[in-house]
Amino acid sequence: MHSSKTALKLTAIASAVLAMSHATAYAQAQAAEPQAASQADTQTVVVTGLRASLESALNAKRTENSIVDVVKAEDIGKFPDTNLAESLQRVPGVAIDRDAGEGRSITVRGLGQDFTRVRINGIEALATTGGSDNSGGTNRGRGFDFNVFASELFSSLTVRKSSAAEVEEGSLGATVDLQTMRPFDLAKRGFNATAMLKGRYNDLSEKSDPRGAFMFSDTFNNNTMGYLVSVAWGKRNLYEDGFSTGRWDNGPSVGGWCAPMGVGTSTSTTCSTSAPGFPASQRLPGTPENIAAYNAASSAANYHPRFPRYGRMVHEQERLGVTGSFEWKPQRGTRLSLDMLYADLDATREENYIEGFSFSRNLSSGGKPQTSVVDVQYDALGRMTYGVFNGVDIRSESRYDEMQTKFFQPTLNLSHQINEDWRLTAALGHAKSKFENPIQTTVTFDAPNVNGYTVDFRNGRLPVITYPFDVAKAGVLGIYGVPDGATAAANALPSEIRIRPAGTDNTNDVFSTDLAWRASDTWTIKGGVNLKRYKFNTWESRRANTAETIYGLPAGTDVNSLATVLTGFGPGQDLPAGNATSWVMPNIQAITSLYDAYCNCLKTGPAGGPGDFTLTSLSNTSARGNNRAITERDNGVFLQGDFDTELWGYGVRGNIGGRYVKTKLTATGYVATGGGTPVTVENEYNDFLPAFNVTTNVTPEFLVRLAAAKVMSRPPLGNLNPGGTVSTVGALGISSGNPLLEPFRAKTFDASFEYYFQNKAFLGLGLFQKNIASYVQGVRESMPYNQTGLPLSLLPANFTGTESFDVTSFRNTPGGKLRGFELNYQQPFTFLPAWGRNFGLIANYTKVSSKIDYIISATTANSGTVRNELVNLSPKSWNTTLYYDDGRFSARLTGAYRSAYLQTVPAQNNNDVAGKNETTNVDLSLSYKLNDKVEFTFEGVNLTNESSDQYVGSTRNSVNVLNVTGREYLLGVRYKF
Repeated sequence: MHSSKTALKLTAIASAVLAMSHATAYAQAQAAEPQAASQADTQTVVVTGLRASLESALNAKRTENSIVDVVKAEDIGKFPDTNLAESLQRVPGVAIDRDAGEGRSITVRGLGQDFTRVRINGIEALATTGGSDNSGGTNRGRGFDFNVFASELFSSLTVRKSSAAEVEEGSLGATVDLQTMRPFDLAKRGFNATAMLKGRYNDLSEKSDPRGAFMFSDTFNNNTMGYLVSVAWGKRNLYEDGFSTGRWDNGPSVGGWCAPMGVGTSTSTTCSTSAPGFPASQRLPGTPENIAAYNAASSAANYHPRFPRYGRMVHEQERLGVTGSFEWKPQRGTRLSLDMLYADLDATREENYIEGFSFSRNLSSGGKPQTSVVDVQYDALGRMTYGVFNGVDIRSESRYDEMQTKFFQPTLNLSHQINEDWRLTAALGHAKSKFENPIQTTVTFDAPNVNGYTVDFRNGRLPVITYPFDVAKAGVLGIYGVPDGATAAANALPSEIRIRPAGTDNTNDVFSTDLAWRASDTWTIKGGVNLKRYKFNTWESRRANTAETIYGLPAGTDVNSLATVLTGFGPGQDLPAGNATSWVMPNIQAITSLYDAYCNCLKTGPAGGPGDFTLTSLSNTSARGNNRAITERDNGVFLQGDFDTELWGYGVRGNIGGRYVKTKLTATGYVATGGGTPVTVENEYNDFLPAFNVTTNVTPEFLVRLAAAKVMSRPPLGNLNPGGTVSTVGALGISSGNPLLEPFRAKTFDASFEYYFQNKAFLGLGLFQKNIASYVQGVRESMPYNQTGLPLSLLPANFTGTESFDVTSFRNTPGGKLRGFELNYQQPFTFLPAWGRNFGLIANYTKVSSKIDYIISATTANSGTVRNELVNLSPKSWNTTLYYDDGRFSARLTGAYRSAYLQTVPAQNNNDVAGKNETTNVDLSLSYKLNDKVEFTFEGVNLTNESSDQYVGSTRNSVNVLNVTGREYLLGVRYKF
């Protein structure tokens, strides 16, 4: 966890590097200045490097009819960042979420990843992967995971913030275009080749990794044909150390604590010292102090952590990306391109925690009713600051994941000028993302009913956790099994082996064709058809919950042979003194080998008990919900007029048009009857989406843009699942998704004021408002069965379908207004004397506000709403880059800030919200051209070791996750052949 002093020191050092970097250039410039001034009118200056990419991006923004922002790279491996999402956060209004220390997903103008469409080489694509539970886990939604791809593969990123009829529907936030490099994109025709090699070092894991890229291209046949191939490969090994709580809970929510002697009757039975395995010392005497502590902990106003734990995640990644492009210009005005993109992200992740886990559980599963409160303190907000407990189950938990995402996309694009007035464009593509998590195994060591467990938050967000035994040695912590005939300690859970493989596939098949007619010098009329078939399928298997128990050790087996020790924990996060920096862990490989845990079979366990290692999916109530599929067919047509004219002496250009799209959905899930009954529900809806963009050149340097549109974004995939449970005995109830959901719909209004006041300089103000008319929320309400979309075949024969069911599902609700503004400034400091004219600044600031009524429940007995910000919306964000570029030496110091934002409303366990606290990331990049062929680079990523700080409770801000991943340094060389 960084400190403000560290941040200031690093920023000062980096700024000093920038200031000192050009000392030699300054002296040379002073001597050459008179001569340079005399030749100013005759010389042509060729801009290269960082300034060239900034100029190219600004020119692309200026000439667009819509409101866009662009990031460009002039050559292979020259994107501003090592990660695509981190490059996108340089765009005003874009904020990112990180996983394992690198950008994974984006939010645009307060709208999260589900509201942003991504196109690669002109067609819509969706790439998903897995992550830690703290960062969202496996992506089974519509959001795009940018960490699947190496940034070296791409030449430009475009964020389209206003809509146009010719741009396919599906976004409330923005459409992001990713473009890989093509042979005719390069300034030099003929043969080109570039190689780049970097070494990466992480100061937390203290490991070094390689990263490299290679590109070669050629144009031939009189420069009418060309090909380009690029390859990027790299490894990444890092630690993620931190503290987490698995949320916070208030006292009585799962049955209360073990009461002191003489307090309560039902609790006395729960805490009976005659219960098998329950030590007599567990129940406290009924002293005033003990009763006071018990009453404080039992108060609904006081909250405690559910899983207070320190842990380390070990991430290992190997990322491979390949692009291929062939372009053919058979005649003037005709261009055919075939692009291919392949990505392979292989990763393993180890998670190792030492935790007190009984605070989150009910009586039947070893929970709080067996735990006594020896001493406890709370602050004025009801946040536990200190606690001493008896009867706590301590667990050392280790999880191991193997994950792989393979992405493949071929795309064929045609642009043909039929004659001087007619142009035809067409695209045909297929994009497939396949994520597999074939190994996800968790094994635990346990120590039940431990007395004297202490958690102390009195000195900050990181607590001091003490144990009454040495957690670095196997013994008290070990395999706590249940052999045949044995009785477990009261209410304690045995050790476990959990095996949960999973996977997710996404496929897009896209065809589009547009025809443009130049009707006059003022108007061009466009029309087109877009056809898309999207398929989503996800699966998961588990063992039965009762089969996850470890049934004892074979005779003669030493627990030490099944253990390993984690060491060296905590140096990167200011760990308070008194915490364990080493603890014993289960050796997953040794334990799964001993129990033959991957056999997927039913057999006799090592100690004579059952050994059910059979994996099931549809018949497993815990896994069934993650077995589902969606097919969407989206057919759209559009008509648009582009205009470029003069009105009252001002240049006016833009477009006006409309898009009509029909969405047909088929959703398949499984209902918990008959071991998993398949249910398929169809739905369709139509949308007409008008759009308007106009740009006025008030002066040659000052542009005013206005835009308005109706937009839509299809519902989250998990909300469309028709599977779940149907209860027809006793209280009638349904718990499922809702495949009959309508999409999110909104009206958007944008204004942009852009002043291009000198070469490569820009000042802009963007205003935006989105009137969200249709939102999707989880609710509980009563309705007739025949309005749920589920088939009548799931009901008993005597039911008619008109019966009223208590339905826990999702429904469309009114949204709210989202509004905000963006400030954007970019300028090279050419106005300064020679010592400073190679410096420049890029800065932006975004402020967004939105309020929406979240439905707590829609039932008559318990109705109500709570008003709060949209989830994933950071009210404030900024990004600034101070750069220096003299054509040979280049340096960039970048800071990116994102204010706190909500992740869940309302949150679980009686908390009003869950969210993530503000972050500020500082990065540094240096490069030096030795000559026209050789360039050396150095990058510093996350220089302040910024933490991922998640919280629960809007007023308490109780720590939920507080992890760090360390600083990364990359040293590299680039060679142009």
